[in-house]
Amino acid sequence: MRDSIRLAGVQMDPTIRDKGSNLKRIVEYIHTVSAEGADLVVFPECALTGYCFIDLDEARLEAEPVPGPSTEIIERACRDAEVHAVVGMLEEEGDRIYNALAFIAPNGKTEHYRKIHLPFLGVDRYLMAGDRPFRVYDSDVGRIGPNICYDALFPESARILALLGAELVVLPTNWPVGAERTAEFVVNTRAFENRVNYAAVNRVGTERGVSFIGSSKIVDYNGDTLAEASPDKEEILYADIDLAGARDKLVVVEPKAYELDRFNDRRTEFYGTLVH
Repeated sequence: MRDSIRLAGVQMDPTIRDKGSNLKRIVEYIHTVSAEGADLVVFPECALTGYCFIDLDEARLEAEPVPGPSTEIIERACRDAEVHAVVGMLEEEGDRIYNALAFIAPNGKTEHYRKIHLPFLGVDRYLMAGDRPFRVYDSDVGRIGPNICYDALFPESARILALLGAELVVLPTNWPVGAERTAEFVVNTRAFENRVNYAAVNRVGTERGVSFIGSSKIVDYNGDTLAEASPDKEEILYADIDLAGARDKLVVVEPKAYELDRFNDRRTEFYGTLVH
């Protein structure tokens, strides 16, 4: 069990319907962050495909299974670079298309998560909502809990992952103009209220008239910002993540006088309304 990792977040501008170019850049970034000592790299939502598709038929042309051709190429890069990667993409299973991420390890193991909360925006207007429960991935870089973009606005998403033992929540996202408050306040709040490290990695650029706000952010389990990107430039964020600190939900300001336990102080018998 590792107590810390070095995390990289790649704020990039993917090109819609150009998987070949996006995949090439993802592989290059994996080697770049490896040279800087990163153990885990997180890419934006739909980094492989782009986001602003006009209908389901167009999106279907870019979707693929997980694991599949693109994740196999990324896996080889991860193996060569000895880096884990989280990559946003469109997943195809039968006739269903999901907004998904792939969590790819150097040992060849590939996990995936399907976005559960879908906004009426971009490609999400046409996709199937995630059909599998939240889960945490045990890995050589810690216990990783995945969310995607709009999931962050539902506090239950991060809370469930924290209750499942997540030490780090990763949030590949495509925040457009209008989501500034999410970047400014929500990410730090989710980290603070759950005492969990949190990495939100957004894209930049304009795609089919939709502009994205960048502002990727890595926050520690105290809610403090470790690294933050610009609103409009491609760049890589780096931060050292304290996994061990996120395992302890007890905050002791003054022993036996000022102590807060994020989980044991919950009164779940009063929370029934949440599931109705």
